Amino acid sequence: MDLGQSLIEALDSLWNNKLRSSLTALGILIGVGAVIAMLGIGQGAQNSITGSITGIGTNLLFVLPGGDSDIRNPEPLTLEDAEAMMDPFAAPSVSLVAPIVTRGVEVNYAAESTTTSASGVTPDYQAVRNEGLLEGEFINEEHMFGLASVAVLGPDTAETLFGHADGIIGETVRINGQPFRVIGVKEPRGGSGFSNPDDEILIPLTTATARIVRRSQNRVDAILVQAVSADSVSRANDEVTAILRTRHRTPIGQDDFTVFTQQDFVETAQTITNVLTIFLGGIAAISLLVGGIGIMNIMLVSVTERTREIGLRKAVGARKRDIMLQFLTESALLSLIGGVAGIILGWGLSQVVGIIAAANNADIVPAIGLDAVLLATLFSTAVGLFFGIYPAKRAADLEPVEALRYE
Repeated sequence: MDLGQSLIEALDSLWNNKLRSSLTALGILIGVGAVIAMLGIGQGAQNSITGSITGIGTNLLFVLPGGDSDIRNPEPLTLEDAEAMMDPFAAPSVSLVAPIVTRGVEVNYAAESTTTSASGVTPDYQAVRNEGLLEGEFINEEHMFGLASVAVLGPDTAETLFGHADGIIGETVRINGQPFRVIGVKEPRGGSGFSNPDDEILIPLTTATARIVRRSQNRVDAILVQAVSADSVSRANDEVTAILRTRHRTPIGQDDFTVFTQQDFVETAQTITNVLTIFLGGIAAISLLVGGIGIMNIMLVSVTERTREIGLRKAVGARKRDIMLQFLTESALLSLIGGVAGIILGWGLSQVVGIIAAANNADIVPAIGLDAVLLATLFSTAVGLFFGIYPAKRAADLEPVEALRYE
């Protein structure tokens, strides 16, 4: 018996037991659908996170205070450190430098109130972070020198306080009880939770250190460094590190600061999302195992019901491998049908999740790649073959005489 004949007989057998075959394939359908949906949602989440990070710019470095945990009394980052990084001779690969200070604050407008983060920034911050404005202007040098009480709001912050993000230029909000005039509203970037760039307030660095943070005018929380190009990020990293080691008098391997590149954040985010995707996909794949056990049970029942048929086939010359091929074809076909239907179900589920995410302002667009589809198809077929081996072997091992006498 060739494979084509086995396929025809398998289709005929499954069609004659439509309800049983459908219920058996249902287990594989649910399993494959869950796996496809989880992989698609996980890939969409990864694309969203890495897109948000790379949207800031691919030539950005983050300099943070603190290095190894065993470094005692580390030197803080200062404005002088930032100025040293702008030296074209010591750091020719550095284009712009933007020191920042950040604090959690309470912001009020009329009866509305919210808690968010306020960042003291310089005019270069806009270029370094690629910040666009919906309306108004950004912080300038005049605001810096005059310790102006002005603020640029994130769109989510504006929505919370005013109910809209436009037409609020000139309004006055209170940050920790102190009045600040709104001069601009940022363009939305997308994000949520603790890392939402749309929910923040930007004020002049000098004003922040004098009135909000209330500490030394020179100390900063972080320094953002923009390299002249994406290809020069590595050189800029080395130059910034050398400058800080000289200024802080720290030997190599004992830095009291940390420099992260944009690629570091992207790789970290990808690692985290990959782990979560694999974890969720693994949980969903358990249902495939359950579906495979269901196939084995049904095939064992089929062997019992068709004992006399198997005996008759062997009596007229069917070989063991012919019987095994027939039952393996049936089990593989069951799982393949369930797998194809599961792919469609998984795609549909992922699209529903994408619609729900969009309705809740979450930037997640599920992405189902060809590799995921092929993996699910091959895996579901392999499950059918694996769990069909025992029933097929049991059918092939039946003795013709005993099978013909079976009632």
